[in-house]
Amino acid sequence: MIKFENVSKRYSDGTIAVDSLDFEIRQGEFFVLIGPSGCGKTTTLKMINRLIALSDGTISINGKKISEYDIHELRWNIGYVLQQIALFPHMTIGENIAIVPEMKKWRREKIQKRIYELLDMVGLDHEIYANRKPIELSGGQQQRVGVVRALAADPEIILMDEPFSALDPISRVKLQDDLLDLKKNLKKTTVFVTHDIQEALKLADRICIMNEGKIVQIGTPDELVTDPVNDFVKEFVGGKYGKRTNDIKLEDLLHTANVAEIGEESSVIVPSSTPVQEILEILYEHEQLAIEENGNLIGYIDRRSVMQYVSAKLQKGV
Repeated sequence: MIKFENVSKRYSDGTIAVDSLDFEIRQGEFFVLIGPSGCGKTTTLKMINRLIALSDGTISINGKKISEYDIHELRWNIGYVLQQIALFPHMTIGENIAIVPEMKKWRREKIQKRIYELLDMVGLDHEIYANRKPIELSGGQQQRVGVVRALAADPEIILMDEPFSALDPISRVKLQDDLLDLKKNLKKTTVFVTHDIQEALKLADRICIMNEGKIVQIGTPDELVTDPVNDFVKEFVGGKYGKRTNDIKLEDLLHTANVAEIGEESSVIVPSSTPVQEILEILYEHEQLAIEENGNLIGYIDRRSVMQYVSAKLQKGV
């Protein structure tokens, strides 16, 4: 779908923002770019729609180099959502959403139907909101409009550059949930930049962790949490992931199973008094741990149970 081949970006002062990227984003995939500030994630995103010109290599969409597309054709087929919502203040919400469909010369009836459909899809009643001005909406509501405006002309690809980072925590969780629903219903190829690993774990099909302009690891949320390639990934994902587990109790994760089976399957046995944080550290090295109490095996904990539990917490925004 979107293919990077040996892509680099160098600036005139010698700064290398992106260094020899090779990866592919699949059709319909929700792909998250994440890493420390200055790691090159936003530059990588902006090269896809040619907001930033690449220095070396090629980016192709559906087998065609982006340099071979007419710039308007390219951008009309790519929705773009920014952190700065950038709605036109003098236009109504409906008029803001209609911009690209009007440029593409859609029929008025089709545009109107699309506006209503998209507003209703993100919980903004079109009868109430279509004729309001942006100043009449909250920050979270404005960002919902920013998302549906990017979807208005039914683009094949959506680019999202830290779209929720300026929102309050409650609005942010609501927008993430909206995006999960849209992801299920629309199956758009989405490239999403964030600095928040919790957000990435919640939303992504796959996550690309970057550092100093290079890819460190690409994998599913499960793969990154349970099988980090090095200490950088372990700290970036595991450290922050671990902060979500401060309130987890052993019984939240414990499977009670046949004691004989536990003994056969688990070579690592830890006492029930072991802090959960230590148990999680041990699970980086072992698939499953047996838990003992007063010399008796009482159950086991495995990576999958931890992932399922934390994923459920993320889904609830807690």
